[in-house]
Amino acid sequence: MGPLERPSTGWIHKEAEMQIGPQPDEKSQGWRSRDRSTAPPLLPPALSFFLLFPLASALQPTSLPFPELRLVGGPSRCRGRLEVLHGGSWGSVCDDDWDVVDANVVCRQLGCGLALPVPRPLAFGQGRGPILLDNVECRGQETALSECGSRGWGVHNCFHYEDVAVLCDEFLPTQPPTRKVLTSKAPPPTLQNGKGEGSVRLVGGAGPCQGRVEILHGGLWGTVCDDDWGLPDATVVCRQLGCGAALAATTNAFFGYGTGHILLDNVHCEGGELRLAACLSLGWGVHNCGHHEDAGALCAVLGHPTLTALTPSATREDWAWHTEPEATGVGALPSKEPALFTTAAWAAGKKSPDELVQQDGSETTRVPTPRPRDGHLRLANGAHQCEGRVELFLGQRWGTVCDDAWDLRAAGVLCRQLGCGQALAAPGEAHFGPGSGPILLDNVKCRGDENALLLCSHIRWDAHNCDHSEDASVLCRPS
Repeated sequence: MGPLERPSTGWIHKEAEMQIGPQPDEKSQGWRSRDRSTAPPLLPPALSFFLLFPLASALQPTSLPFPELRLVGGPSRCRGRLEVLHGGSWGSVCDDDWDVVDANVVCRQLGCGLALPVPRPLAFGQGRGPILLDNVECRGQETALSECGSRGWGVHNCFHYEDVAVLCDEFLPTQPPTRKVLTSKAPPPTLQNGKGEGSVRLVGGAGPCQGRVEILHGGLWGTVCDDDWGLPDATVVCRQLGCGAALAATTNAFFGYGTGHILLDNVHCEGGELRLAACLSLGWGVHNCGHHEDAGALCAVLGHPTLTALTPSATREDWAWHTEPEATGVGALPSKEPALFTTAAWAAGKKSPDELVQQDGSETTRVPTPRPRDGHLRLANGAHQCEGRVELFLGQRWGTVCDDAWDLRAAGVLCRQLGCGQALAAPGEAHFGPGSGPILLDNVKCRGDENALLLCSHIRWDAHNCDHSEDASVLCRPS
């Protein structure tokens, strides 16, 4: 092993890290640059470990100029293969130890919202330059990737087929809606929250209705472990905050690592409770978790529920109802003639189920949703309508497609069938989460020129050797 080199821009050497037992908030992570013009003397590796370790917690991360990273090869600046700048050259990052916590730091640094599930390597192709970073490890609160741990510049055991790709949801504040056509007659939500014992808050998200769950006990805020954490628990949190329905219950520190005490574990709510503290748990402070297991929640709305009409070109609205005209409608403006709209709630890239409403300029009423026909396709759980888990309607039911033999040619046929442009990636292994219901197709093999997915070869209906951990997905480039 050669001498330990000191990084020039604030990256942290993991070789200088030791963790025994419970860890403090500031993780000992070796050298952090303060003065780029002065480097410590080079030391033998063994000696450097013992000398650097006691100093690590006293060293502070360096503020670095922005941007120092970029996402390339994707459909926007917020999606693509990750590259970092060092020594005047751009290089890639290896995927060893890479997870959504690290990706969230990248998305935050770029101003691109929150990270979507980590795509497979090569989702946006291989890099060609140097591999600059490996074993990157972030805690979640960092404002720049350079504040996270790594093996140091250029130290890796990787090839370019392991290049990291990042997908951000691009959920950023938008311009105000064109016109509000209806304010719900439902009373404002009754807040069950405050600053007293058992109050909850969501931290680390894009707004007060998404983030890491923290609860107040004994005058101190602490986190909740994700053991047994699910949608009923998130539902109670969203209700307590007056944030509407729960869209998702996140785990594995999706919104970053918390600090301080872990106050609840094995929370079990029925879903109707008014406060999280009223749900079953192991008791205050009883847990077997670390902050890498902090639970989170994504809620549907912020403040009073409203129905907002957007311009036809809009795709979603920040913390509001999104409506777009159906083919039979007359546009996204009030009219004397009834118009049909598809409406759904958007929050943090997550979307509630579509619902058809009829609007005549003063009143909005629900209308029956047309039933899908056999062979209809949809993409579930993505940030927009052109990415997600592949689902097929057949025999009066929706089902999934197994990822055996699933490839970019099949994804290309599907993207084209949905009017979603070019296929960017064909991830398997339930990339957008496992589905439910039957698995309808397996071993789908397309030439690439078919007009519909059902024209590709496959095993007979319902014949498969899969489970929902193998559900196929696609990422299309919206046209």
